[in-house]
Formats: sequence, C-alpha cells, structure tokens
Amino acid sequence: MDVQTPSYRILIADDHPLFREAISRVVGDGFPGSELLETENLEATLAITANEEELDLILLDLNMPGMSGLTGLIQLRNEAPTIPVAIISAEEDKNVMLQAVSCGAVGFLTKSSPKEQLIKAIAQILEGNIYLPPEIMRASSTRRQEAGERAITSEQLEALTRKQLQVLEHMTRGESNKMIAYHLNIAETTVKAHVSAILRKLGVSNRVQAILSASDIDFSRYLRKP
Repeated sequence: MDVQTPSYRILIADDHPLFREAISRVVGDGFPGSELLETENLEATLAITANEEELDLILLDLNMPGMSGLTGLIQLRNEAPTIPVAIISAEEDKNVMLQAVSCGAVGFLTKSSPKEQLIKAIAQILEGNIYLPPEIMRASSTRRQEAGERAITSEQLEALTRKQLQVLEHMTRGESNKMIAYHLNIAETTVKAHVSAILRKLGVSNRVQAILSASDIDFSRYLRKP
C-alpha cells in the first residue's frame, strides 16, 4: 500500500517574486500536493491570516514592507496566535535568530541554505518542533559550556509539576503563551506563572535558554508520573 505524503497549506510572505517562486518550488518538491499562498507585505499577510485559520505554516521574511525588525513577527503572533510562523531571511546574525524564537517564531531558516536542508527544516517545523540552524544550536551549547552552565538535570525536571512539564514541552515547539493556554485549556495568566516557575527551577534567565536547554528532552518519560 502506498503511503501518501501529507499535504499542507503554507503561506509564503516575501516581497521578492523570484524568491517566492524559488521557495514554492522547494515546498512543492518536498511536500507534493501542498497548497501555497503568497503575500508581499505585512498588511496582506495579516489580512490573509484573519480569514485563513487552517494555515499550517507561515514562512515570513523579516525585511519585506511593513516589517520593522521583529515587530511584524510579534504583531502576527498576537493576531494569529494559533498559526505557526517561521522566519526565512538572508539575516544570519545568531542573536536575531534567538530573539525571533523568543518572540514566538517556530524556526529560523536562512535563504543561503541548500534545498535539502530547507526541506528538512520545514518538515521538522511541520512536525511540531523548533528549528534553528545546526551551527546556532552548537554555538549555544558551546556558549553554555564556556560559561560553566550545566545541562538540565533529571533532578531539575523532576522538580517541575506535570503541568509545568506540559508547558515546557509546548514551549519547545515554539508556541506562544496564548497558544499554550489554548492547547492546555488554561488561562494565559496561568501559563505565564508556569513559565516563570519553569525558568526559576531550571536556572535559566529567559525563554530561549529554556527552549534550547530542553530541546533534546524525552518528555514522555517525565510525563508518565501522576
């Protein structure tokens, strides 16, 4: 029996027609049968998301009209919190990449990446994971080691309540507090309280550090406890 490749609805938001055409070919080759939408500025992107709740992913350029640094990403996450957004940009500054994830992006793809790497990155994101370029993940790990920071220990994870573990798992998927609240059926203020407790118990100072530190955790192991 043939196994069908899942098809998706993906919005490509970029002001360069040639790049939109190129990424459309990449997505078409990697995910046959997927429906692709295109916009060339933030205003049009927001207009589509207001009426298209069934989008599986938005691939968002940082520098198209209407964008000002990460403010466009933040506005999009606030107005369409249930739609995953990944940045795809010529920008390769690791701090910008980490800030984008901190602002709710589920990934950061560079336009200089080879086709196969882009397909694997998009597949990882569509499976519900966060994607950052491997060199960024390695650099973050090395920086933690050089600073004398330890990896998250089993004792630290055991100190988290079951609900905090669930919140952390959703955080590693790049979900915003609003999106986590929706999925766990709790108030957004409750999510914020859990996030603060998670950061304190894990000994990290911000959301990005928590996400990177917890990216390899097998949550099913710890969520088995009552």
